[in-house]
Amino acid sequence: MFYLYKKELAGFFSSLTGYIAIIIFLTANSLFLWVFPGEYNVLDVGLSDLSTLFFIAPWVFLFLVPAITMRQFADEKRSGTLELILTSPLSEIEIIFAKYFAGISLVLFSIIPSLIYFLTVGLIGNPEWNIDSGAFWGSFIGLFFLASVYTSIGIFASSLSEIQIVSFLISMIIAFFIFIGFEAISSLKIWGNFGNIIENLGINYHYKSMSRGVIDSRDLIYFVSVSAIFLTATSQILQKKS
Repeated sequence: MFYLYKKELAGFFSSLTGYIAIIIFLTANSLFLWVFPGEYNVLDVGLSDLSTLFFIAPWVFLFLVPAITMRQFADEKRSGTLELILTSPLSEIEIIFAKYFAGISLVLFSIIPSLIYFLTVGLIGNPEWNIDSGAFWGSFIGLFFLASVYTSIGIFASSLSEIQIVSFLISMIIAFFIFIGFEAISSLKIWGNFGNIIENLGINYHYKSMSRGVIDSRDLIYFVSVSAIFLTATSQILQKKS
């Protein structure tokens, strides 16, 4: 499994996918944080606050993660190597985890450089380090788990079709719905007291909860559970093909 993980991770960087993903993530967030004038610009707002980063990043990942993961199984199907991998000594779940962890690793490589933003805002603050560190680290961890769920969705979508763009669209639609769809549906008055329960099913509810700086086990269980559901569904699809 570790060999396949290294192969998948190396594949991201040998094809420039990894470098492009990291550059796009950092560039998009940097433009909003430092260049584009307005309410998202740290210098215009005049506060030692990085909430803009954690507001924009999930939307960037909503497009970026599906683009990263769309080839995971779709490309194997197109090239005819999926059957070869499925008949290897590795089990379906080991193959899935190898691809999943490779995707998560690339996500982690993307968000780690954003720590420079934390350092910069802390140093230019008046007084220095007048920044809510708890909220930052809670949001940072929450962003990683959010992207991990996106990755599991992308892996699942990639197992459904051999056409990469189809996998990309399926992944993006599912991730968009789970991220913000439940919250939008819960706002309808017809649900009454059940609105809060529906909202709890969405990623954004738990992401915002962690952004307050408190790491609640219920939020962690939610992210792990949703990822597990999509990875299990992927395993079921691969078993039908083996």
